Amino acid sequence: MSRIIAILLLAISLLLFVSPIVQAIDVHYCEENAKYEVKVKEVDISPNPIAPGEPATFTISANTGHEISFGKLVIEVSYFGWHVHSETHDLCTETTCPIQTGDFLVAHSQVLPGYTPPGSYSLKMKMLDAQKKELTCIKFAFDIGLRSSVADI
Repeated sequence: MSRIIAILLLAISLLLFVSPIVQAIDVHYCEENAKYEVKVKEVDISPNPIAPGEPATFTISANTGHEISFGKLVIEVSYFGWHVHSETHDLCTETTCPIQTGDFLVAHSQVLPGYTPPGSYSLKMKMLDAQKKELTCIKFAFDIGLRSSVADI
């Protein structure tokens, strides 16, 4: 009996250890050697994978060495290498401005149309300051799953 409990505890601990690794988003800077003023630490997507017709939130953890009082987020989305969507947002609607020196979060939520095809997508996001200087540029992949069956009821 104690052997079964030990195996169950080991299995649970492995699931807890592996789960965060599986959910991690692999983020890359657009230019490998660029000296961006804003350093991105991680990107979290919730839920992951995204379900069409359901709310999804992209949260970016970042750090800056300078105060940022105004800016834009320019987002480009590709599906199998084909550009499918672009949008621009006021940075101060996605976070609190002015952004103070140090750590900050940028969060964007939206509902993707129910007809969005499932699959792997890539996103490129540029953060620009008031003078349109590129503060950072990142790219990462994300998945869109099948439409939620609860939404069909």
